[in-house]
Amino acid sequence: MSWTIGAVGAAVLLGLFGVYIYTAVQPQKISVPSVQTQQQKTASPVSVTARTLFFGDMYWGRYMNEWSMASLLKTAYPFSRLNEFDRDEYDAWIANLECPTVAGFSQSSAQEDATLSFNCSPSYLPEAAKWFTIVSLANNHTDNRGAAGFAETRQHLDENGIQYFGHYDPAVVDDACEVVGLPVTATYSDATTKRQNLPVALCAYNGVFKIPPAASIDAIRNYAALMPVIVMPHMGVEYQPAPDALRIATYHAMIDAGADIILGGHPHWIQTTEAYKGKLIVYSMGNFIFDQQANKEVTRSAAIKVVINTTDASSDMLRQWLAIGDDCTIFHDSCLDTIHAQHLSKLPFEYRFDAIGTNSANKITKPATAAEQAEILQRLQWLKTMNQLQAPQGGL
Repeated sequence: MSWTIGAVGAAVLLGLFGVYIYTAVQPQKISVPSVQTQQQKTASPVSVTARTLFFGDMYWGRYMNEWSMASLLKTAYPFSRLNEFDRDEYDAWIANLECPTVAGFSQSSAQEDATLSFNCSPSYLPEAAKWFTIVSLANNHTDNRGAAGFAETRQHLDENGIQYFGHYDPAVVDDACEVVGLPVTATYSDATTKRQNLPVALCAYNGVFKIPPAASIDAIRNYAALMPVIVMPHMGVEYQPAPDALRIATYHAMIDAGADIILGGHPHWIQTTEAYKGKLIVYSMGNFIFDQQANKEVTRSAAIKVVINTTDASSDMLRQWLAIGDDCTIFHDSCLDTIHAQHLSKLPFEYRFDAIGTNSANKITKPATAAEQAEILQRLQWLKTMNQLQAPQGGL
């Protein structure tokens, strides 16, 4: 059968029209988010864990600076074996910085030794920032370069991304406690985890020359009703294995004001611990990074592992707390006002502890040996204290 050109054209047009009709009447595919995507969008935080390691006194001036400059590592030297403490297992490291950090100031080790007037070069801070998240400045040496030197120290810490808290003058009530953004690991309802910041109060007092006034200790109450409060006081009789009666009474007063944990320093020796009202008090953690080498008492310390956990799967309160955490990493921020404005409630927290021995003999800080660890735990009376803690506190 022969086809004319007109007939062929009509057939083609008819076919195209049929394709159009078929396509038009077919149901259109609608892009629907996958179940996984929907879950991710609606996932909410159900628990938060902070694994934090607290250290005693840290100082890289005087002879530590001499040893550092004589080594090939230079400013990395004081921190060169800290990797042996498994930094990646922790969300944060916190220590007492026992010196101002003022640029352009130098004195001989002999002069520093004779006057006990300290300075730590800020050139070490980029290395320190690789390890330490937050430092306390409440001690008897951060004023050694005067008020201007203290302000410069804060400036250098800001420049290196290290949070700080505390003041050398315990009468400065506004600086007694600081809301910090404590790095934590948040677990979500879809089983994912995320690194975030949780507002926590850190308080610190220099009580070497005078006992902190009642108003400063009372400042703890403003925070204790809302969040965990950890206190790092700096006081006590030096080179003694146990606290004196005045320090015991002062630390008890801090617990009475609402503190959850007290981790003390200054005596340069490890001192005993106590469970007061079921809460942990470490009277002195000892020297962590320090240049004293005379005997094992001044070359060892107790790092305290603190694991804080909260679970809140029934409300949106945990999300609200985490949402403001990043803003709390700035010194003298408005976090406390924000918490009040949002009418946030205190979450239920659990605290678990462990003690990890350190040793700075032979001019470098490193983990304690098994024998040294046993001696450190004995000095702390650790087992006794862990057994006397009361819920929500306990040993790991």
